[in-house]
Amino acid sequence: MCGRFAASRGPEDLAGVFGVERWVPTEALAPDWNVAPTKEVLVVLDRPLKDAPDPRPVRQLRVLKWGLVPSWSKSPEGAARMINARSETLHEKPSFRRPFAQRRCIVPADGYYEWVTAHDERQLEVEGKKKRARKQPYFVLPRDGSVFAMAGIYEFWRDRTLPDDHPLAWWATCSVVTTEAETGPLGVAPAEGPRSLSEIHPRMPLMLPPDRWDAWLDPARTDADELRALLEPPPGGLMRAFPVSTAVSNVRNNGPELLEELAAPEESTLF
Repeated sequence: MCGRFAASRGPEDLAGVFGVERWVPTEALAPDWNVAPTKEVLVVLDRPLKDAPDPRPVRQLRVLKWGLVPSWSKSPEGAARMINARSETLHEKPSFRRPFAQRRCIVPADGYYEWVTAHDERQLEVEGKKKRARKQPYFVLPRDGSVFAMAGIYEFWRDRTLPDDHPLAWWATCSVVTTEAETGPLGVAPAEGPRSLSEIHPRMPLMLPPDRWDAWLDPARTDADELRALLEPPPGGLMRAFPVSTAVSNVRNNGPELLEELAAPEESTLF
């Protein structure tokens, strides 16, 4: 899954990486090292400009809220539950089917956080002696330090309680597409700890390699079989992971120190 990630790159950097043609400087977001559900995020998408005479799609950087609200939803209350969309069922789930066919995006990140429960702590939880086990967070990122291009889908929702000219009348929201975590060895594994992504968590965000960006973002591509072919996981061994401070578990903590690599997990009994 993807429940938290880091996004510290600015619009200028992202525009250069993804070939963005348009972004609004006033919509730039501050670097965020602890992006949590329902926060605003920068995404890359191809879409015609509103009221423009040229109908061609334009590659844009847009600010969206993380947590998809289906267009038919009566309220946005379930957004925090829609932060992830499973790649295996995108084409059939009512909440994701239309966005998958028509509104796909890339959610750029430095990497994502995932938590592993220590062995002894997990056993206490199983035995009912502890309600909530302590978990060790890991940061997962491309081993070469490049942008983690997470596959995403987006949707628009109209708040009918507000007038048309109200700035919050329309919500633009997104979900991160997830896939089965890699079972092969990490490109760079920590000195002590998990040797594969599947040992950290059974799911992971779907990383799009650069040769799939254009096809994924192209709104003219609507054929379900063609789109599902884009959901193939990238080659293995492209990722690295390392333990970070449990400070990241508190959403109020936010700073580059959250990405500092620990020499070893804080819990020596993790593996």
